Amino acid sequence: MKSPFTGGDTTLQKEPRVLEYRKDSFEVLYHYFVCIDSNEQFTTTELDTLNLIQVYNKYREKYGIPFTDEIKNIREKYGLSASKMSEVLGLGANVYRNYESGEIPSVATGRLIRLAEDPEEFRKLLEMSRNSLEQHEYDKVKKKLEHAQTGWGKVEEIWKGWLFGNQYPNINNGYRVPSLERIGNMVRFFAQQNSPYTTALNKLMFYADFGHFKNYGQSISGIYYKAIQKGPVPENYGGIYNHVVNNGYAKIEEMDFGDFVGERFISDGVSVFDEEEGVFTATELNTLAKVSEKFKGLNTKQIVNISHEEPAWQDNVNDFNRISFEYGFELKNID
Repeated sequence: MKSPFTGGDTTLQKEPRVLEYRKDSFEVLYHYFVCIDSNEQFTTTELDTLNLIQVYNKYREKYGIPFTDEIKNIREKYGLSASKMSEVLGLGANVYRNYESGEIPSVATGRLIRLAEDPEEFRKLLEMSRNSLEQHEYDKVKKKLEHAQTGWGKVEEIWKGWLFGNQYPNINNGYRVPSLERIGNMVRFFAQQNSPYTTALNKLMFYADFGHFKNYGQSISGIYYKAIQKGPVPENYGGIYNHVVNNGYAKIEEMDFGDFVGERFISDGVSVFDEEEGVFTATELNTLAKVSEKFKGLNTKQIVNISHEEPAWQDNVNDFNRISFEYGFELKNID
């Protein structure tokens, strides 16, 4: 980045600062450039966005306001359009659609939306707004509710809770709702591009999630991470990867090394990763590609050693705590 004041070199700086939003104050790690020649400070549109996203994340978390992913997932859970969801919740015609596009609801509306995630609570709202729905729409939602409350729908929620901890977006999962589809496609991408062994895949996932948070204030997968002796790993990665393989996102190839058998993730014989499917945003795709290229050609030991250079691992390896995504701002090996 060249200085807009002198055309000379600049340095990227980060420091704690307090920013205000909706009459509340939040401390963030403020990013800005400093002109080496004049010592003047300036930001770019990208840095302004990153600084604001940190504020928005903390505001949503503090007041229990659902994140964009949650808002969309709750609506899709019941098979309603954005306009019909607005009607059921008693909102304006286009209000719910605006929330899915990133507008932050008021505290009261945000909590109403999050409350609607509970099928029993949503059933009450549905009955109160029954006259605003066509009969076929009402019947469709009723079936969705029955699925969510009984049978496989209930089992699936319990299973996701075991894998991901059943917690709302927070700093330890990169302010992201865990998504098995997104996780599966991340593994599919790395299987196709890098064919990593399990230990190496754990590091690729870590760098993709923390690298995206570093630049955009949000992880890709919503996974929690912990630090073990061989580097940072997704929490419950064994169960997560079993789901990925069982659902056809990748295959495992066993390699016999004499003293042990290694499991390598490959894409042979399964559907290839297609960026046109729309699972990831442009920034997420760019981050995945950057991580893949960074570690391509390196063996597992080399990748592990690189991960050991990260403060995220060094500061957490001796305890069992989840790694805060604030460490994303301190990543050394991914820009």
